[in-house]
Formats: sequence, structure tokens, C-alpha cells
Amino acid sequence: MKEGYQEQGSSPRSSKEEDFVEERSLTSRQRARDQLTSDVEAFIASGGAISEIDPEVSADPPRKPQPKYGSRPI
Repeated sequence: MKEGYQEQGSSPRSSKEEDFVEERSLTSRQRARDQLTSDVEAFIASGGAISEIDPEVSADPPRKPQPKYGSRPI
């Protein structure tokens, strides 16, 4: 069968569902963990450093509250 053609009886949705199931399988998760571990080890081996940031630190600074009382149109 040529590439790009689907088998009879299969739909694009079932293909996406199969991909989704593969993304969530235990073996695929373990592969992702192994890949992440090897990437981190390579980063550290090349001189990289990992720093821990406190949980209360935010990249989004707090904004001044804006009064919205009575701002809705009638």
C-alpha cells in the first residue's frame, strides 16, 4: 500500500487515539524519563548547572488592582 493512503475502515480519529494511547503507555513514559535523565546528565557533564528556585518566586510580578465597580455598560 502506498504511503499517505489509509487502510479501509480506519479513520483519522482512530489514528490520533492510538497515538494518544501510545503517549500515555508505561513504556513510552519510561522512555521519556530515560531521555530526560540522559539529557540532564549530558548538560551537567558539559559544565551546566541546575539551580533550585523557591516555590514562592514568580516570573509574573503582582499588579495593582484596578477598580471595575460600575464599569459594565447598561
